[in-house]
Amino acid sequence: MELELRHLRVLCAIADCGSVGRAAAALGYTQPALSTQLRRIEKLLGEGLFLRGSTGVELTAYGVEVVSRARDVLARADALARRPHEAPSPGRTLRLGATNTPVLPSLLDRLREGRPDLTVAVSGVYATGELLALVESGALDAALAVDYPGLPLRHSPALAHRAINTVPVFVAMPAAHPLAHRVEVPLEELSEDRWFVAADDGAGWPGAFYDACEAAGFHPTGVHEFHLLEQLQSMIALGLGVTLVQPTLRPVDGVLVKPLAGDPLWQRHLLLWRRDTVEPPVAEALHHHAVRVHRHLLAQAPHMRNWVTRAYTTHGR
Repeated sequence: MELELRHLRVLCAIADCGSVGRAAAALGYTQPALSTQLRRIEKLLGEGLFLRGSTGVELTAYGVEVVSRARDVLARADALARRPHEAPSPGRTLRLGATNTPVLPSLLDRLREGRPDLTVAVSGVYATGELLALVESGALDAALAVDYPGLPLRHSPALAHRAINTVPVFVAMPAAHPLAHRVEVPLEELSEDRWFVAADDGAGWPGAFYDACEAAGFHPTGVHEFHLLEQLQSMIALGLGVTLVQPTLRPVDGVLVKPLAGDPLWQRHLLLWRRDTVEPPVAEALHHHAVRVHRHLLAQAPHMRNWVTRAYTTHGR
């Protein structure tokens, strides 16, 4: 068996749908046939790509790498078959919504260079649930959103989505914190800290955080609801509390970013779009550049590089 484009599409479909059954339905396979296909692919690659659970499947660290590269190959293959007249007409305006994501500035810059025919009008919205409603209603054409393993974003058939990346959630703490010397910080050892927790995002947060705390044996007390990042980092630097952050965060002086031991929390970054207003080439360009921007940001974060090194060592790669 050799890897073919159809195999890569299978992997991407499973990652996007969050389960083998839903991917099988989307691709026109039976679930047993797609399960057999996935086992053959994993056997060929020599390592599992997905973790199976009661609510579906999640990518392993290796699976994230493989699917990301598969998307790159598929995008290039699709570009070869794309005819010039399929490009959108000049003057097209894309209404793009975005939650709290570091991807947006560089994504807009790359789109300006790579798709000069496309004008992007941006709307900043905190809650993914609100973004989803705006795209569903047609007020936005596309959005950069997030969801969480076991809590996949649900939307109507009028919309499509594709994963940009799935990453562990890290903790930001004062540089003078008693656990500052630790390479990884056990969540349970932060049980006495005061927490800054972002408000309900309509996609599973902060419920995912509280579930992880409960699994670690505690319920956080002294919680502040706050998500303005610049002010938040200043308060953390002053020793006023800790918070969970994306691994792409660039800490200010006095703040350290550390992985949580055992990676109890993950976040999936998504591109969401309307099928009727976003042409396939535009969706491909959005996803292509968003993936590369996010990879670049992760590569620049030393705490993320350390985490990747440990993850690969643990998996024997």
